[in-house]
Formats: sequence, structure tokens, C-alpha cells
Amino acid sequence: MTAEKAITIETEKDLISQNEFGTFFGVTQDTLDRVWHQLQEPDGNSAVYISMEIGADPDVFHPVLDFLHDAEITGSEDEVADAFIQKYLHGPHKIPNYSGGLGVLAGDTLKSFADMHIPVTAISLLYKEGYFSQFVDSKVGQIDQATYWEPEKTPTLFQLHDPTDPGSPLEISVPFFNEHDQPERIKAQVWMKMEISEELDFFVPEFLIDYSIDSAPAWIREASDQLYNAKTTIMKANQRRMLGSCVLPLMEALGFTGRTIHLNEQHGVAVSLHLILRELKKRLGKDFYKRMKDADILQVVDTVAQRIVYTIHTPVKAGHDRFPRSMYTGISHQVCRRILDLLAKDEDSPSEYNFTTLAMRVNRAVNSVSRLHRDVTRRQFPRFADKITAVTNGVHHLTWISKNRARVFDDQAILAGWRNDPGRFTDITTDQRDFTTALNIAWQQDNRILINYINRMLRMHRNQMLETWIDPPNFLSRLEEAPDLESGIFTLGFARRFSTYKRADLIFDDIDALAAILLQKNQRINLVFAGKAHPADEPGKSVLKLILDNQEKLYKKTKGLAKLVFIPGYDMSIAKMMVSGVHAWLNSPKRPLEASGTSGMKAAMNGTPNISVMDGWWVEGYHEGLTGWKFGYEGPVEEANLSEDTGTLLYAEDSLSFYKLLPEILDLFYEQPEEYLRVAVDNLRLNVPIFNTHRMAAEYVEKYDLQLDESTVATVRHFQKLYQSNQDSA
Repeated sequence: MTAEKAITIETEKDLISQNEFGTFFGVTQDTLDRVWHQLQEPDGNSAVYISMEIGADPDVFHPVLDFLHDAEITGSEDEVADAFIQKYLHGPHKIPNYSGGLGVLAGDTLKSFADMHIPVTAISLLYKEGYFSQFVDSKVGQIDQATYWEPEKTPTLFQLHDPTDPGSPLEISVPFFNEHDQPERIKAQVWMKMEISEELDFFVPEFLIDYSIDSAPAWIREASDQLYNAKTTIMKANQRRMLGSCVLPLMEALGFTGRTIHLNEQHGVAVSLHLILRELKKRLGKDFYKRMKDADILQVVDTVAQRIVYTIHTPVKAGHDRFPRSMYTGISHQVCRRILDLLAKDEDSPSEYNFTTLAMRVNRAVNSVSRLHRDVTRRQFPRFADKITAVTNGVHHLTWISKNRARVFDDQAILAGWRNDPGRFTDITTDQRDFTTALNIAWQQDNRILINYINRMLRMHRNQMLETWIDPPNFLSRLEEAPDLESGIFTLGFARRFSTYKRADLIFDDIDALAAILLQKNQRINLVFAGKAHPADEPGKSVLKLILDNQEKLYKKTKGLAKLVFIPGYDMSIAKMMVSGVHAWLNSPKRPLEASGTSGMKAAMNGTPNISVMDGWWVEGYHEGLTGWKFGYEGPVEEANLSEDTGTLLYAEDSLSFYKLLPEILDLFYEQPEEYLRVAVDNLRLNVPIFNTHRMAAEYVEKYDLQLDESTVATVRHFQKLYQSNQDSA
């Protein structure tokens, strides 16, 4: 068997490992034991990463599946090994427990922790109905349906077993309180997804807590069905409680000891309340709730804060959880409410608890996700400004670089080792003709893959007109003699969550102006859009509908020069195909409401230039025009209006700025293709070494205060040297 990995794998059976919690596939027994032991060390030398959503579909990054293909393993005489192999080769490869950038970032982060051998445990919830499946009708717009999937059939997922009864699933007991201050112990089962390193020599266990079991009360089961289920405010609050309250019971059940807890957003901040309650009980005794004073609580808070690292992801008000104080009277203990009264005050709304304020208060380190976002967050939370720093987001380069681009990088001696070290891209230059030629060929291949996918989709939608009640979401599908999209035509991509501040429809604000540009220059353009609006976000759904409504108008006004298409069902696989298949990536938020914007980083991993408002990561990734283009408002944060109100979104001003820029980009693409390719190479050279999660993870490790072996320390220091997000801060 031939497979170049850092560990020796002689037969497929070497990928089977087991411990008291079950039998697993993908790592050797030695690797399982080594990682598990690290997470159980008495000194707590590991971190616990908590996120409401984690996006890591196995169809976009799959080191175990790649190994099976490379080693030409299609089965095994061993019954256990064969069952695992068939699941990996033929099982479903979607885990729909993410909604967008926050969850995908979490998955990318864990992959980098695994690649870098950082001892981390991840905790999230398992949603039996996923986020939602998106259907799009040209007349109705977005249609939401539950996503039903089967965790037991999904490769990389394993249900943990009870060590005392291996035939039964592991159940943890999670504490909740009712309106009578009486404790309720809710049972939950545990699934583990293994984020396995590229070399198969390390993994990060990602635990998904499954509350949807028969013994759970109805209010728990309903809240556990769908990610971000916001049918009622209390259901939304319960989801947050379910995430934060399960952390300590899970760690105890597994014997894990991580002393640092990283909150990826404030959704799981309830873990801080549980830590505070435990510390109060430890100091004051079982009747602490009768004896404690505010000074006791605040003293304990300072102790608990030393365990917490907190990442805030958005300046948008809707992203900061606020809940009525009156509601918490019925779902929490009086002691919790007393702590919240002290720590979660909302200055703008005294009748509500602000959980972002709570997370801001109880931590030893808090960071934004870009430099500009740091400045905005300091403005929003001046009380905590001194401790707010920046750790600019990144993406997992091995996940987002296309196969065609990866083959080119593998063939370049100057990029040797790029899979383990994205910093190697600093060595490429724009005068290496063999490289630029090969990159261009790979780009053309990826563009054809995307365009062929779209054309197949359009034909399928055309056939569906006769088979279903759904009216296809693309005008081109309704034409009797619909022209296919052509590869090689300038293709502009836009895909992300549809919320008002992201202004997905910005460039269509004046379709006459847009059409005039194309008609005057007689230049063609493909506009490819995708993304979901939250089911409860009616304004976001309206923006999506506007995209659909503009298709026919734009096509006719440009006499067919512009073809605008919408791809429904946006997920990680579609995202990867788009960021590598388009010729430029569009980002048009209202500055400075886009905290980061990782989709543009994924494009940059393939060399695809960005056309973006100077917001989020692009302020750091623009490099004076070498890597793409900027447009729109660029004023200081201090003068910016942070409102999402329609009248403040600067549509007229920023769309005009885009229209002035577009002819320059089209001319460069069509008339100076070598110069356009130079932008792509500079994008790889300047942005891949910075906007990757290896570098980002290295910055987080500095905050985790872990004692690592010499080899891992060297790796971390190397990536820290690539870029320091906060280096511009006084």
C-alpha cells in the first residue's frame, strides 16, 4: 500500500481505533490514544472551542477519503473495516449544521488546529433538521424546508457509547432550572465528528450534543430541531442555554480537562454562568445563594474570566443576543438572574439582558475578526475598549483551493510544502511564466466546471417547470431558446447570507447605468449569485427576490450581454466551485458593518481577485490595488452610521462608485489578460500567507497559554511571523 503520510499505515485496518466510548475510523490507535490523553491531562493543557454552528462538510475537505482513493482501497476482508470504508466511499457527505460564515469559519479553524497538532476540543449542537433547505421560486422567492439527514450514515461522525454499557449510547445529564427555581436534569446524547489532519496523524474531536431524544421534554426537542430556530424568543434563548449548559457535563463525562474555554461568539456564554455558580459554591458552601453578596460575585467573576477567551463576530445589532429580563424569570435560577443583573445590563434597553455585554465582561481576552472591526467594536463597547484586540479571520487553504489549482501548486518547486505551509506563497512572482501559464489553464478549467454546472442547472429547472409547482428561479430557464452561459466570459460571483447590510442588490441599483456600460463597450458578463436569507429575515428575503426580479430586465436592457443567474441551495460545495470558477468576487456591504467577510478570502486562496467595499478583511487584503479593486464609501469609523435602516445604506453613492470602476476591470480582463493574471498571482503572493486559518490559529494559541512540544511551538511561531493582526494598534 502506498500513501505518503506522516504516519505508517500498512493496511486499512490500521485506520480503526477504539476506546471506552466506541470504535472509530480515520486515525491509528496510537493517534487516538495520544490525542485523548492530551485532552485528559490533569493540568488542563488544552482548549475547549464552543460554537453554535460548525460547518465542515466532508465533500470539500476529506483527508481520509483522499487516502482511500490514493491507496486504491475499495473494500476490506475485515467486516468492521469494510463497513467504514463503504460509508466513506458511498455515504452522504453533508452535515447541514451550519448557516454560513460563522460556522464555516469554525470548521476551518478546527481543521487548522488539527493540522498544527493543537490540543483542542470543540462543542456544538446536533440539529436533526439542519439549518434549512432552500428552494427558490421566481414569483415567491425563497422557500424554506427542513433538511432531514442521517448522522448514523454520515462518514466522519460517530455516536459515543456508554463505557459501562457499550451497547447503549452515552448520555450526559445537563442542568436547567424552571420557574420555581427547581433543577431539571435533561439527558442528551453525544456524537463526535473527527476533524482529521491532512497527514492523518492528529485530530480535533468535535462533539455535537443531541438533545432530540425520547426522554427530553417537548420544549427541548423543539429547540433542538433546527439551527437558529427563532419561532419564539424563548426558543431562541433555550438554544443558547442548551449550548452553554452542556459544556461542563460533557467534559466531566469524557474526563477532559481543558482550562481555556473559547467562545466563538456569545451564543454559549451560559457556560460562564455555570462556572461562576460552581466557584461561588466552592467558596461559600452549598447555601452560597443565601450568603453571597455582590462583591462575592464580582470577585468570582474575575477568577472565572481567566478561563475565557471570546471572539465577537459582528457589529450588527441583530447579532447581539438580547432577551427580556421578565422572560428569564421563568427559565433560570434566581442566582443566575442576580448575576445577569450585575453583568448583562443593556444600556440602551434596561428591560433586556445583553449577552454580548456578558461575554465582554467575563473573559481574559476578547478579539474582533479584523482590524477595522476592532475599531468598530471599541466604539460600540467603550467600557471594554482597552482589552479588545484584533485576530483577523482566515480560511483553511486546503479546503478552499480547487483541485485544479492545487495540482498547479504541487508541480511548482518554489511552492514545495505549501500544503503544510501557506506561507510558501510569498516566494512566487509574476514573472514566472510557466507558473502563470499553468495557473491560467487551471482557472479556465475551473470556470468551465462552474459554467457547465450552471447550464445543467438551467436545463434541469426548465424540465421542472412541467413537473413541479416551483417556477424556476432563473429567467434564462423560461426562455424557449435559452442560450447557455459561455466559459471565458467575465464572470462575477457573489454568494453569502442575504441580510440588508450586505446589499446583494447594490450593483443593480441603476440597471440603466449598468446596461449602458456593457452596451457602449459591447462586453459580455456573467453574474452568478447564491446565498440564503434567514427564515425569519423578511427584509433579507426581499433582497433575494430583487435579484430574481432583475434578471429579465438586465438581460433585455443589455440585449443579452449580461446574464444574471441565481444558484439555489448554497452550501460549502457550491461555494468552493464559485470562488474558484469566477473571474472576480464581489463584496458590497455597507461599511463598516461587515466584520470580516471570509468568502472573499476563499476566492483569494485561488488567486481570484476581489472587487469590494473597503470593509472587513479587505482593508487588510487590498494592498494598494495589487490584489483587486475597491469602491464605495471609505470614511472613518468615528463618522460612520452603524444603522441598517434602508435610508442609511448608501445605495446611490456606492453603486455609482462601482459603475465608474467596472469599465476599467472589463478592459483589463478582455484587452490585457496578462495584466489581469498578474493581479491573480499577486493575490496568491500577498493574501494566501495572511488570510489562512493556520496563521489565525497561531494567534489564538498565543491567547490560550498552552504548553506545547518543541516541534509544535516552532510551527506556531512560524505562522505567527507571517502576520500579526493587531500590529497596527497602539
